[in-house]
Amino acid sequence: MKYKSLTLLDQLSTQTREHIAFVESLKTLSLDDLNKRPHKGSWNTLECIAHLNLYGNFYLPEISRRMAASQSNAASYFNSGLLGNYFAKSILPKDRPNKMKTFQEMDPIYKQLDKKVLAVFLEQQENFLQLLEQAKSKDLGKIRTNISINKWIKIRLGDTFRFLVNHNIRHIVQIKNILSSCSVIDQTSPVLPAVNHQ
Repeated sequence: MKYKSLTLLDQLSTQTREHIAFVESLKTLSLDDLNKRPHKGSWNTLECIAHLNLYGNFYLPEISRRMAASQSNAASYFNSGLLGNYFAKSILPKDRPNKMKTFQEMDPIYKQLDKKVLAVFLEQQENFLQLLEQAKSKDLGKIRTNISINKWIKIRLGDTFRFLVNHNIRHIVQIKNILSSCSVIDQTSPVLPAVNHQ
């Protein structure tokens, strides 16, 4: 797929701000509500956010390093790579649930978590917004980043950005489903803002 680079980065920034607003709204819920899980073996809200933080721990420094090391100049267009586009699209939630295996090191289930998890996410997303802004002066196709599951595979920076935003969308939708199934909110509740799919 071909994107206008600045348009893509602006869209990803807008979605990231929506994710920040969503997680800010979670701070109004009780710790008990944030720890409710639909059934044994499923994640609760804090575990979903902790999972996203683990990805942030890997990708944010990786992106920062790769951009700092690159001498590339901005390109008007970004062409998504075959593998990167697959990763970015496949992680989006589907109408019918598409379960994906979570690697053990990225699985926070049954950890003792509190609202600090939300603060970490919010700080990471503010950092992510800065990276998206810095990327406006870079070539999104020439810079490549490692991926968390295999150090030998690299994908284009534009696809890395898309993957991270889509991964957030996936688990924010999951959180809304968790809170709804646990009767904390209903799906039309004004407490939590809607999250738009890309």
